[in-house]
Amino acid sequence: MMNRRMLASAFAAGATAAVAPRLASAQDAPRARNIVFVHGLFADGSCWSDVIARLQARGLNVTSVQNPLTTLEEAVATTQRVLARQDGPTVLVGHSFSGMIVTEAGVAPNVTSLVYVAARGPDAGEDYTALAQRFPTPPASAGIVFDGDEGRLTEEAFLRDFAGDLPEVRAKVLYAVQQPFHRALLAGRTQHAAWRSKPSFYAVSTEDRTINPDLERFMAQRMGATTIELRSSHLSLISHPQEITDLVLRAAAQV
Repeated sequence: MMNRRMLASAFAAGATAAVAPRLASAQDAPRARNIVFVHGLFADGSCWSDVIARLQARGLNVTSVQNPLTTLEEAVATTQRVLARQDGPTVLVGHSFSGMIVTEAGVAPNVTSLVYVAARGPDAGEDYTALAQRFPTPPASAGIVFDGDEGRLTEEAFLRDFAGDLPEVRAKVLYAVQQPFHRALLAGRTQHAAWRSKPSFYAVSTEDRTINPDLERFMAQRMGATTIELRSSHLSLISHPQEITDLVLRAAAQV
């Protein structure tokens, strides 16, 4: 487990300090017109709907990948096919586990910036599980159950530890459509780290019970990301859709 001194040293190594959330301004006029979203575990592509609607209202072309949640290689390939269909500069956005996919698929030439929303941000070849073990284990981990090779969150863990700041009615709908993931997905490692060569943006969820918030801060600092912090559960893309939209718009301006 990483102690306070180690954590402070790791933060000091970061190149960019966190910045406060703000509304997108005229200076953030989108230059990348394409936005591609990727969802993580316990979800499907519709989890981005509130952000998608706001970006479409700005005239942007938006696609939400349906992550197969089978293996990392198949998930990356699915995202690569979507990226190949985009005409021009594209922002690639990932939530939670799909930060692995953003980190790998984000090396595509038409991807001009990356956005991580409470997401994994591994280095090339890094063992993410070993990295996460340097921080306290988040409560949601205890709520994962397996039916053979398929994993999912129990309803109690989903409502409390995954979607804790959403109205219960909304959270139960999201629980009903959660997609199970294959155990093999968790064994994958990225071969590339797109954040080492692409402008990166990160939204930390300070009340996160699915990924430790200090781990999120560490990854954001390490990648030198422009960072915001939201008082949110793991699902800031649903509980704070405007702030996430604004962050994506800032990324879209970085061409």
